[in-house]
Amino acid sequence: MLMVDRIIVGLLMSNSYLVFDPVIREGILIDAGDEAEKIFKNIERNRVEVKAIYATHGHFDHVLAVRELKEYLECKFYIHREDLDILMKATIACKEITGERCLEPPAPDEYIKDGDIVKIGGSEIKVLHTPGHTPGSVSYVLDGAVFTGDTLFAGAVGRHDLPGGNLRQLLNSLNKLLSLPEDYSVYPGHGPSTTIGVEKIYNPFVGDRGLYRESEKM
Repeated sequence: MLMVDRIIVGLLMSNSYLVFDPVIREGILIDAGDEAEKIFKNIERNRVEVKAIYATHGHFDHVLAVRELKEYLECKFYIHREDLDILMKATIACKEITGERCLEPPAPDEYIKDGDIVKIGGSEIKVLHTPGHTPGSVSYVLDGAVFTGDTLFAGAVGRHDLPGGNLRQLLNSLNKLLSLPEDYSVYPGHGPSTTIGVEKIYNPFVGDRGLYRESEKM
């Protein structure tokens, strides 16, 4: 079974996740949002060889540490092709929102797409295209858990009013995620973890009596 270590980074308190096999000590990093040194120290403490960095989407608060970590770790960087434009504008967005100058993220080494499989030891992680927050947003599904980026949070859902956002796509993506087994842990791009079952009942947007659910009935 894969282990998950959450690292909270940056002004927007984004979640970076170190996902690894505890026996062979190999893994991947999902979202390298900021504070490369903090993430690297966590990797060293866990004694993990990181094979690649995978982004859930291209917003700056999920990719600012990629350039430094790629150099430290000598690994590849993956993102969905439809978020390339957002990725390339990450430093501009960072300056506009935070007032800080940020390192430009590197171009991806390769693109991921819906249905791709990422292997870590004997475990598999499936790429699920979940657009709506951004055109190239993806979630990463493994046995018992899903990393949802900024598509689904504990008690909330991703914004769709930013450039590239689309409410209809977001709703379709949320339906995909909520069709996963209820005992699956949800590891979002910000905030605490939750489960699919909890969100199906209590999420004020997509729960049993959620805002989006009710609007679909009208």
